[in-house]
Amino acid sequence: MILLTVNDYKYPQGWPGAAERDEQEPWYRKQLEEGRILFFDDLPFNLPEEDRKFLLSQQSGDSRIHKNVSYRPEQDILRGFSSDQKETSARVHEIMRRYSAEVTRFLSDFLVSYKDRWSLDFASYRPLEEEGRNLSLHKRNDLLHVDAFPSRPTKGGRILRVFTNINPTAPRIWHTTESFAALAARFADDAGLKRIAARSSSTLGSLQHSVRHLARALGLPLADRSAYDHFMLRFHDYLKENAEFQNNCPKVRLEFPAGSTWIVYTDAVAHAALSGCYALEQTYIIPTDALLSPEKAPLHILESLCGCSLSA
Repeated sequence: MILLTVNDYKYPQGWPGAAERDEQEPWYRKQLEEGRILFFDDLPFNLPEEDRKFLLSQQSGDSRIHKNVSYRPEQDILRGFSSDQKETSARVHEIMRRYSAEVTRFLSDFLVSYKDRWSLDFASYRPLEEEGRNLSLHKRNDLLHVDAFPSRPTKGGRILRVFTNINPTAPRIWHTTESFAALAARFADDAGLKRIAARSSSTLGSLQHSVRHLARALGLPLADRSAYDHFMLRFHDYLKENAEFQNNCPKVRLEFPAGSTWIVYTDAVAHAALSGCYALEQTYIIPTDALLSPEKAPLHILESLCGCSLSA
């Protein structure tokens, strides 16, 4: 079963006690790392009702809200939202700041062994209905895919995401499918894994890596991607382009009701958002040496398939 309901952790009590935390916390980390989704039918952190209602109210009037509103907690920067009223923009900024902090507080307790190792990535608000959106192929969320970030390479670090459905009535519907190991075994060669690995290990690849690293050191906006990052970006696109896979692969339908939260490694759990609007999300990057099961990480699965390092 891919979806596991968490019943022994509740807000604001948290873990029932130290013994339960020491026993259950590693088990939940292991489930996540092996490709399962942890589901909370009630909010495991503080998200004030007035904050939810205010976000839901911003679809009309003088506000201009993009398909994704992003918040960068490390820089305290909001993107994707503007309003003629400064107070409105300030309030949305405050809500996203508080949401990011509350989720991080929760995860620091629920998955305490990760908290000193993760990199805090972006939070986002997704107000638009996923069903029927007119998007280009590679940007469609309703096609099964694994996550990779073009502007924020992880070099093998895992992408852990916490989602919350703040829609007051409607669920958010996902599809998922086979494990990353199964998908990689079937499709990685066709998606170019060996070619990308060979190019990375060549003299030209080493020179390109040095140039990217120098550019980053000089503050130039050039992503310093490893071979792993190059492949994962390609694999994201390949899966969406593969009509036979999209149409005929085994699918599991998941329904996340109004008010629910779920945690998932989206770099390995292929997923498609079929319908739903009004979702909040916070992302963390977990280094592979912080994992209980590093052999389950996409980096190590891919390296075992191509027989060489992909982290450079």
